[in-house]
Amino acid sequence: MRRQWWVVTAVAAVGLWFLISIEPVLMPFFVSMILAYLGDPLADRLEAQGLSRRLAVSLVFLLLTLVIVLTLLVVVPILGRQLGQLIESLPTVLTWVQQTVVPRIQSLTGLDLSTDIDQMRKAFVDNWKETGTFAASLLAQVSRSGLAVAAWVANLALIPVVTFYLLLDWDILVAKVRGSLPRNWEPAAVRLAGECDEVLSAFLRGQLIVMLCLGVIYAVGLTLLGVRFGLLIGMLAGLASIVPYLGVIVGISVAGVVAFFQFGDWLILLGVATVFGFGQLVESVVLQPKLLGDKIGLHPVAVIFAVLAGGQLFGFTGVLLALPVAAMVMVVLRYLHEHYKNSTLYDAGRQRTHDEESP
Repeated sequence: MRRQWWVVTAVAAVGLWFLISIEPVLMPFFVSMILAYLGDPLADRLEAQGLSRRLAVSLVFLLLTLVIVLTLLVVVPILGRQLGQLIESLPTVLTWVQQTVVPRIQSLTGLDLSTDIDQMRKAFVDNWKETGTFAASLLAQVSRSGLAVAAWVANLALIPVVTFYLLLDWDILVAKVRGSLPRNWEPAAVRLAGECDEVLSAFLRGQLIVMLCLGVIYAVGLTLLGVRFGLLIGMLAGLASIVPYLGVIVGISVAGVVAFFQFGDWLILLGVATVFGFGQLVESVVLQPKLLGDKIGLHPVAVIFAVLAGGQLFGFTGVLLALPVAAMVMVVLRYLHEHYKNSTLYDAGRQRTHDEESP
């Protein structure tokens, strides 16, 4: 038995080393796995309605493609334009802070921050110019490198192809993996896989829908108020809501500053607070109970650590996989903790005391 565990450990170590070695080429495959996992339940439902697997997968694949293409064509250009306008307006904001806010702070506290703000504004303007020059030179260099461009295009082209075939054979792959498990491991493995599927479903499907809905609510509300960069701020706040309360804190802070600087009226802050308060109400009353419940079980600190650790270890691929892997790790840790609480190691002291008290 011990020898079997050594073999399993060695195989796992070699597999981990292999994945780390080929990390630069894994990104399109992991993206395809996530898309296939998200689309498989819909394909199964269409298949249950009498469609063939290939036709069901083709319809799901077409739907995913339309959503991605529409997002790239409609939302991304608007976000990019608003981001550029926001960056261009930051020096003006810093000047306003230096001329309006700093004197009030100085009169109340006696602190002179004008020099620091002025240095910050100058540093931002200088670095922004240098960043633009660096980005232009980098783009020119990449454009001259045909191999880099070809690799980038090839990775993007692989995603739809791999996604289609994974969707087509998803159930077959799952059945083969289950059939390859050692028979005495299968019950525990199937149980863990079921719990991981619940957590991943709640996160990848539920949490993403919650983030999207909050982003739309914030963006529409801020836009109706007439706040500049409403779409950008709303979507960023929706993305930040992956960590509980972070989205509303970031969104209301940035939107409040932008709105007050734009209108110069304290009443606009009440409108901004109303938008984010309505979003929080919808999340707590409708979105969270209906889509998530208590299935994820990831602490906000664990979410932050997982994203940072994944990015540090595997770059962008690690960021993509950080939270799904963290969710599965939490399931395994809960399983191990349950076994530990039922083991003789945990209960040894109580058992020994019971034996000593027994006649």
